[in-house]
Amino acid sequence: MVCISKGIEIIHLSLYLKDKKILIIGDLHLGLENSLIDQGILIPKSQFNTIKDNIKKILKESEVKKIIINGDIKHEFSRINKQEWNDVYSLIEFLKEYCDVEIVIGNHDYIMKQMLDSKGYKTSYFVIVNDIIILHGDFIPAEATTKKIVIIGHEHPSVLLREGSKNEKYKCFIKGKWKDKVLIVMPSFNPLSEGTDVLNEKFLSPFLQVSIENFEVFVVGDKIYNFGKIKNLV
Repeated sequence: MVCISKGIEIIHLSLYLKDKKILIIGDLHLGLENSLIDQGILIPKSQFNTIKDNIKKILKESEVKKIIINGDIKHEFSRINKQEWNDVYSLIEFLKEYCDVEIVIGNHDYIMKQMLDSKGYKTSYFVIVNDIIILHGDFIPAEATTKKIVIIGHEHPSVLLREGSKNEKYKCFIKGKWKDKVLIVMPSFNPLSEGTDVLNEKFLSPFLQVSIENFEVFVVGDKIYNFGKIKNLV
């Protein structure tokens, strides 16, 4: 575990609110394999089991009373394919064996919210825990301006590292300022989703329409590495 902000620790690709024993994971994009296969990219449908196994490891190592899925639990925008619904339902039921589950609706999830609600699952557009607001990051609710810490996903931050002719992309957390708030951006929990290179690509989230040169980068590898500020990596 690495502390990214007071009371908030990084565990693999998730965040852990230590005092409340809340685990936050985001951007699962369940069903991504089907979308890639439809595009002619043939890959084995193994990501669901990998995601499930990675969460299980975290749950065995940490005391968790609640899991917050921070948006984009599914992948497709305009439809719900069979794999998505089966995987989403199976994952939520699996997680409920361990603890409470709350689903933050991301921009990929709007079409599924009514179905999730009808099943009795707890969904919302943001979750507030004391002075922390947890939301996907595709829009800014008024409540975000009243909290000290904002945690978002949506952008799947990563960093492309170069050494000679070798390039390698690593998922990362980034932490900086939005207005006078601490802003933490989480990577995607899906192994197939490499994400947006924080050194070279533009962000879509309205929270990130600011200079990010002073944001800190926490790279997820065999452990968590603090790479310092983005401006020193360019």
